[in-house]
Amino acid sequence: MRITRRAGVGLAVSALTVSALALPAVAAVTTPVTWSADDATLTLAPAGTYRTGVFDASAQEIVAYHARTKRLFTVNAELGAIEVLDARSMTKIGELDAEGVATAAGAAIPAGTEVNSVAVRPDGLGVIAVEAPTKTEPGWLVLFDAVRLRTLGAVQVGAQPDMVAISDDGRYAVTANEGEPDDAYAVDPEGSISVVRLSSRVRPIGQWAVRTADFHAFEAALPDGVRVFGPTVNTEHPVSANLEPEYVAIAGRTAYVTLQENNAIAVVDLRSAAVTRIMPLGSKDWGAVALDPSDKDGAIDLRTFPGLRGLYQPDSIAAYTVRGRTYLVTANEGDAREWGDYEEGARVKDLGGDGLPPICADSPLAGLTGNADLGRLHVTTASGLSADGSCYEELYTFGARSFSIWTTSGELVYDSGSDFEEITAQAEPASFNSNHSESNLEGRSDDKGPEPEGVTVGRVGNRTYAFVGFERVGGVIAYDVTDPRHASAVTYVNNRDFAFSVEDGDPLDPVGDLGPEGVTFIPARGSPTRQPMLAVANEVSGTTTLFSIGTVGHHGHR
Repeated sequence: MRITRRAGVGLAVSALTVSALALPAVAAVTTPVTWSADDATLTLAPAGTYRTGVFDASAQEIVAYHARTKRLFTVNAELGAIEVLDARSMTKIGELDAEGVATAAGAAIPAGTEVNSVAVRPDGLGVIAVEAPTKTEPGWLVLFDAVRLRTLGAVQVGAQPDMVAISDDGRYAVTANEGEPDDAYAVDPEGSISVVRLSSRVRPIGQWAVRTADFHAFEAALPDGVRVFGPTVNTEHPVSANLEPEYVAIAGRTAYVTLQENNAIAVVDLRSAAVTRIMPLGSKDWGAVALDPSDKDGAIDLRTFPGLRGLYQPDSIAAYTVRGRTYLVTANEGDAREWGDYEEGARVKDLGGDGLPPICADSPLAGLTGNADLGRLHVTTASGLSADGSCYEELYTFGARSFSIWTTSGELVYDSGSDFEEITAQAEPASFNSNHSESNLEGRSDDKGPEPEGVTVGRVGNRTYAFVGFERVGGVIAYDVTDPRHASAVTYVNNRDFAFSVEDGDPLDPVGDLGPEGVTFIPARGSPTRQPMLAVANEVSGTTTLFSIGTVGHHGHR
């Protein structure tokens, strides 16, 4: 299959009409980019934005919502704190800082920490994942009161807690402790998952409530397909150090944790705080599904390439239930390991040089190393080698430029294929696969395309939808996932004005939202507008935007 569109040619895109809601701080760009399916059952419209005014410093990363107080809690990594926003006006009303918070061990959290994630229980008990000043050392889970806006204490968890989630019943908080190496690749802590038993009330807990699941059981018996590679720094537990938990979804008494660089999902039993299984995710066949691999051909050119495959490598993950069966939804971003002198990725045209093996002579990819073909594409050097290591039989991209739906046993039941590139090409052809820090044509075609980052799932009426944020080109796309095996794209909106390019010196405010990171669904019940909404934190523009979610007349009759 080959889909070719020249820059500047595409479907007409209509301007989005912002819904008349009770939010006075509407900050949509003049004409947000939109696309909708002919039978779309859902609408998305920017309704209000909080702006930090800070560019490309992770000033807004993750966002959580508390219905009782109508407050948003956002991670501001640049500030090193949680910002508290009134969702009714999208104005800041306070901060929560980890520094100085008393720990259960009787110490205080020092200066120089990094706040990575936040979650809030309906009764107002909140939790913050806090990374130590030296990220290879154990971090903390800080508890807070979302109503009174005060911290309640902290407990220690594993190294580099990157994400935290609370179970639906409110009994557990679970942190994904990524355990990345230091920048010199001289220290590599173990990846782990901490399971924290929470009080039934909004109050502190003791260190006894923390149990941390490790990967020691997999040191000698790692499932085939789970990627462990690169230099061995931690000689005592090399597999555990190589496994890097990224994001958590919880269903019942089970947590599902993405291991992004390892292209796998860990399954954790919350009652025993043990990893019971690691599920490898396999790869996507770019010989059957099209992608645009070049940023130097001057065209929107989606093509298939036999011998080229994509590692799913999901970042975020969500869980939902259909007729009593749980499904997992992943945003297949992709990621490479680059620490010290080790660099996993390389451009295809550089294979065969700089000490790297070449593409095997009999591979269908051997003659496609020019810049207009695969030459510019970034691939992993750690996968695809022949048995003797002399050449690459296959090449693997970072990420799958898609979202996927899986069973809890790891069976792939749906993948969005090349939808993301096809739809964004139709919606804004002149800025297809643009970067986030600047507006350009095909700035990310040679890497991960739109780069799906965040995902959340919510129910609107009698339908269930997945909402996926694109970290690079920007925007959020909604899919109807009511039937997991027959999901379909519904609508896409990008609150961004591509006429502005901040990296080139244009002002920040008019550009809108850049670099969506965290995506949170807000049900109608408890919403500031009594309509379902979507909260999106954008790390590059330093903005958090609320989107109203509306339905159309034939909703529920697809």
